[in-house]
Amino acid sequence: MRGIPKHSQSRSESLVRMKSIVKAFSGVRVLHGVDFEVRRGEIMALMGENGAGKSTLMKILVGVYDDWEGRISIDETERRFTDTREAEKAGIAIMYQEINMVPELTVAENIFLGREPCTWGGCVDYIQMNRMAESILADLHFTVPVTTPVSQLRVGLQQLVEIGKALSLNARVVIMDEPTSALSKREIETLFSVIEKLKSRNVSVIYISHRIGEVFRVADRVTVLRDGRTVDIKHVEDLNRQDLIGMMVGRRFDQFFVKEGHPEDDVVMRVEHLTRIQPNRQGKPLIEDVSFELKRGEQLGIAGLLGAGRTELLEALFGVDSENTTGTVEIEGKAVHFSHPHHAMDAGMGLITEDRKGSGLVLGMSVEHNMTLAALKAILTFIFISRKKERNLSKAYMNRLSINVPDLDNPIDTLSGGNQQKVLLAKWLAIHPKILLLDEPTRGIDVGAKHEIYLLLSKLVKQGISIVIASSELTELLSLCDRIMVLREGKLSAIFSRDEATQEKIMEAAAPVG
Repeated sequence: MRGIPKHSQSRSESLVRMKSIVKAFSGVRVLHGVDFEVRRGEIMALMGENGAGKSTLMKILVGVYDDWEGRISIDETERRFTDTREAEKAGIAIMYQEINMVPELTVAENIFLGREPCTWGGCVDYIQMNRMAESILADLHFTVPVTTPVSQLRVGLQQLVEIGKALSLNARVVIMDEPTSALSKREIETLFSVIEKLKSRNVSVIYISHRIGEVFRVADRVTVLRDGRTVDIKHVEDLNRQDLIGMMVGRRFDQFFVKEGHPEDDVVMRVEHLTRIQPNRQGKPLIEDVSFELKRGEQLGIAGLLGAGRTELLEALFGVDSENTTGTVEIEGKAVHFSHPHHAMDAGMGLITEDRKGSGLVLGMSVEHNMTLAALKAILTFIFISRKKERNLSKAYMNRLSINVPDLDNPIDTLSGGNQQKVLLAKWLAIHPKILLLDEPTRGIDVGAKHEIYLLLSKLVKQGISIVIASSELTELLSLCDRIMVLREGKLSAIFSRDEATQEKIMEAAAPVG
C-alpha cells in the first residue's frame, strides 16, 4: 500500500508541547510526568497498550480534564483549557473512538451542533448548513443525504460523520482515536487520503491506533506510552514491527507474585462455535465461532485489543443477550443453555464485570447487602431475609478475604477500590461457584491490592474453582494464567500455554491484519 509522504525538515517547529503531565484519579496516578510533542504538519502516532494513558493524555489536551499538573504550550504560549470549546477555538479538534452524536438529529445537524449557521432573524439556516456539510463530506466520499438522521446510518458511516465534524472545525491539530475501527477497507483508504490532504495543508494529526500496519503507513513519528510514562519517541523509519511491540509491552513481571499449582485434567466447561451478533446492527459479529475448553482449577486468560470481544465473550457465557447468541456450552459434560444470568448462577457460574461501580455493586447499599446480594437463597428463613444469617455470612467472607471495613453497614462507596473488588469476589464466592468469570479484575486498584487479589485467586483454583480472566494487562495474564487465549476482532486468534506465552507473541496474535 502507498504510504503518506513523510515529514519534511521545514516543518520541524513544535506546534503542541506537553511537558511533565501528571494526572490522578481518586488519588491513584495514571500519568507520571508524560512528555509529548507534535510538530506542524506532522502525523504523530500515539501508541501503547490499553490503560497506558493515551486517552487520558488527549483528554487533558482538549480540556476534558482540567485537574492535572504540568505544562501545555501551543505555539510556544502556555495554555490550560477548561473545556473542549476553548481547545477548539485554539485549533484542536478530537474525534473520539466512541460515536458521540445525537441519533435523532441529521448528519448536518450533528456536524454543526452548537455552531449552526443562522439567518438574520436568528433562526438556523438549514439550507446553508446542509450545503456546508455536503462540501465537508465530499472529500470523504460520503454519498448519503446530509438530511438523513444519524440513527439510520451503519457504524462505519457514523464514523465518517465524526471525521467530518472534526474537519468542520478547520483545526490545526486533529486527534483521531482509533479512527478505522468501524471502517471498511474502502473507507480506510478514503480516510488516509484525507489525512494526506490535511498534512499538505500543514495540519497536524495525532493518530491513536492499535493497528501497527496503519501506523507505519501514515505516521512520521511514534510516541509510545507505557504505564502512564513516555517510553520513547522515534521516527517510523527507525523502527520495525518488533521494535514497536517491544516498546509497548516492555514491562517485566511483577516479582512479588509467582503462580503455584496446576489445573486438573478433567474439563469443567466446553464451548463450541460461540457466536454473538450485534442486535439491529450490520457488520461483523461481536464474537464469532469461538471454541475452547476450561479445565478444573485452571486460570484461563483472555487477551485482545480494545473491541476484540473479551467482555462480549464473558457476557455470552453468562447468559447476557442470549437471544443474539448461538453455539453450545457444556458444564461438567452436560449441555446448558442460559437464557438469563440467573440460570448461569444456578449452574455455579459468577461474573465480576469490568464496570465495578456501574454494574457490579449497588452504590446506595451497605457493604453487607452488596456482599450477600447474589446469595439471597442462603440467607432466607421461609420468605424473609434472616439478618443473623446475612451478618454471619458477610462476616465470614470479610475475614476470609481480609476486607478492611470498620462496619459492614457502611456504604460500599466508602471503601477503597481494592476492598470494593474483594466485596465483589465475596458476592460470587457466597454462591459456591464452579466457574468464575473475571473482567478486568484489578482495574483501578493499587499494586498492594493487586497482590492480595492474585493470592486470593491462587487459593481459589487450588480449591478446584475454574477461572476465566479477561484483562488488558499482559503481565497480569502471564503471571496468573495456565493458558492464554487471544481474540482478534471477535475471533479466536491463538491459544498459548504458560510456557509458550510471551508478550510479543500475544501482541502479534492480537494485532489486526493490515
